[in-house]
Amino acid sequence: MSLAQGRPYLAIPGPSTMPDRVLAAMHRPAPNIYEGALIEMTASLFPDLKRLAGTRQHVAIYIANGHGAWEAANANMFSRGDKALVLATGRFGIGWAESARAVGVNVELVDFGLKTPVDPARVEDALRADVNHEIRAVLMTHVDTASSVKNDVTAVRAVLDALGHPALLAVDCIASLGCDAFHMDDWGVDVMVAASQKGIMVPPGLGFVWFSDKALEQSRSADLATPYWNWTPRAFAKEYYQNFNGTAPTHHLFGLRESLTMILDEEGLEHVWARHATLARSVWAAFDAWGQGADIALNIANPAQRGHSVTAARIGDGGAQRLRSWCEREAGVTLGIGLGMALPSAPEYGSFLRVAHMGHVNAHMTFGVISVMEAGMRALGIPHGAGALDAAAAVIAGR
Repeated sequence: MSLAQGRPYLAIPGPSTMPDRVLAAMHRPAPNIYEGALIEMTASLFPDLKRLAGTRQHVAIYIANGHGAWEAANANMFSRGDKALVLATGRFGIGWAESARAVGVNVELVDFGLKTPVDPARVEDALRADVNHEIRAVLMTHVDTASSVKNDVTAVRAVLDALGHPALLAVDCIASLGCDAFHMDDWGVDVMVAASQKGIMVPPGLGFVWFSDKALEQSRSADLATPYWNWTPRAFAKEYYQNFNGTAPTHHLFGLRESLTMILDEEGLEHVWARHATLARSVWAAFDAWGQGADIALNIANPAQRGHSVTAARIGDGGAQRLRSWCEREAGVTLGIGLGMALPSAPEYGSFLRVAHMGHVNAHMTFGVISVMEAGMRALGIPHGAGALDAAAAVIAGR
């Protein structure tokens, strides 16, 4: 007998669970796109998006997903034949490299694997070897959605500054914005990308690119910036339609207005970060307990190197895939696939999963996922250690 009736729960790393308030804000007739309330509301989004990123500089909104945000950043940073240094710690770091390479950028990829963060010493070696300063930008992820590795952005900035290297520092915050602390200006970031469907709590469809004055100046000579991807008219629009290079994504904007109000003005960004940190630690505590004497382990050993939005883990012998199927079929909880941890054709593919705890989540939602996973392991006979629920509850109680 399945117990999956009722409201299903997505514990995947995007699209995240959407607040009812955001969905309700979107549920309205199409507005006037030429004058009036929509134009005034849209104007309020730009300063709040800057608050969310920790910047006083510039931001452009695109009708796009995260891959579109990558392409927008690439188009404005580079000319065809320019060189980029890409620091990869999972599938999405490699994906950004592939996106840049596909539009004619010469990519030097430094791959740190799936279990470790960026090593500043290797970054220094790569930049020292660039004696003619051919590298126009260093691209990295803050939190890679696939591996859940969290990277130290300030350490990479420090390397660039110590060497006096002029390259831009560009950071993918798609999996981390609104979940992990991020301070674009204080950390010396020149370009930052994100998307609407994770910590921002809006359905997929909006991509964002924040950029510094230095990046703006470099973009003036970038020959990849087509009319659609060019960030200048979007960030400095003289007419409303220029913000979006055409018709505005009206209903996404209504949802975005509601989500930014919830994050910035009601809960407060620092509390949002603290909430995500606590919920992440409760999930980690459960996995640590399950892993005692069993083939279950978190992908990242060091807690300081884990993102607070998503947890990647291993449940051996195909247990992850079997557990994912059971949780969705029998309890209405959808866990994330082990994206990028192994090829889908490999025997190991079914041994990885991801648990998301991003955006509109609270203690009972996260604790419910952990409880369902425990029930699934028991039902399927997956070997696991005891005490996971107690360990997770202790984190919640002792925050």
